[in-house]
Amino acid sequence: MSADTVVTDPALAALQQQVRDAAGRRQPLCIRGHGSKDFLGGPLVGDVLDTRELCGISSYEPTELVVTARAGTPLVELEAALAERGQCLPFEPPRFGAGALGAGTVGGMVAAGLAGPARGAVGGVRDYVLGATLLNGRGDVLSFGGQVMKNVAGYDVSRLLAGSLGVLGVICEVSLKVLPQALATRTLRFDLDQISALRRVNDWAGQPLPLNASAWWDDTLVVRLRGAVAAVDAATARLGGETIPDALAHGFWEGLRDQRDDFFQHAHEAVAQGASLWRLSVAATAPRIALKGEQLVEWGGSQRWLITDAPAATLREAAAEARGHATLWRGGDRSEAPFTALSKPVLRIHHQLKQSFDPAGVFNRQRLHPDF
Repeated sequence: MSADTVVTDPALAALQQQVRDAAGRRQPLCIRGHGSKDFLGGPLVGDVLDTRELCGISSYEPTELVVTARAGTPLVELEAALAERGQCLPFEPPRFGAGALGAGTVGGMVAAGLAGPARGAVGGVRDYVLGATLLNGRGDVLSFGGQVMKNVAGYDVSRLLAGSLGVLGVICEVSLKVLPQALATRTLRFDLDQISALRRVNDWAGQPLPLNASAWWDDTLVVRLRGAVAAVDAATARLGGETIPDALAHGFWEGLRDQRDDFFQHAHEAVAQGASLWRLSVAATAPRIALKGEQLVEWGGSQRWLITDAPAATLREAAAEARGHATLWRGGDRSEAPFTALSKPVLRIHHQLKQSFDPAGVFNRQRLHPDF
């Protein structure tokens, strides 16, 4: 870890002064980029700290598979730059807004820690963070990690920011590992009920198949194969099913990534009528969640979405029985904790981290946990 005492960048200096002023008054700040993830977590509390002026790709080394971008950089801008060199963010971060000005920022991507359909096969945001620069609650600019995988100094601290929802500080810049785009992609469709689909994807998970993503909904299982041409061709012949045309398949997976497909449209309508959308992270081998409501299953069975009007306690109990936890995604009462309660030892560690990075408690109060 290193701390920079002199900040010459005007945008960063302005944020630094805003943080110091807020810390002196113990005035809460709500860190915000495009606001595409305002729905996520607890209530939005405090004055807005806008990161959009911290934008631009700082460095990109395609041969080293590393890119460094500032927090306010639009996600679509970063992905377009990578695509020009045949590379990508393999964890497929979702875009929850419309167009380049509403689809999220790099800082928001890391702070939210969300990933798309390929998460179960390639890992999540945390697995690709190499280093980061953070503005803490004292107004100090700290640097963690580096720009190569073998540079492990501070590596775990930079990864800690993934999914932190901004409670530790303002992510100013982040270095990410990127990967080449796959040479071949194919999507297959199968008519299966949920129990059969779970059994099938779990069987496939133990085999040497280029299985990159899966989704089950409404008695239909869709899987995506990615990798070398020969591997994808061999897997297609082995698995069978109906091959979906590439253009249609691409639209389906993008819609699922960005939660614009039919299931999530149904969810929005149900939420407007008083239901809630829950995200359950469970063991991939867990049986079907026997609760009333429409379900979507992703990540080989480890991510399950449920549209329901069942009480929160019922969802959390079901998730615990499936060796996981439940998150209130949309709808419901945001004044209640959207995330599963932490055990006392884990909560104590969280408090210690919060105190270390943000002693005045100015950043994103109640967003991740009611006590923060």
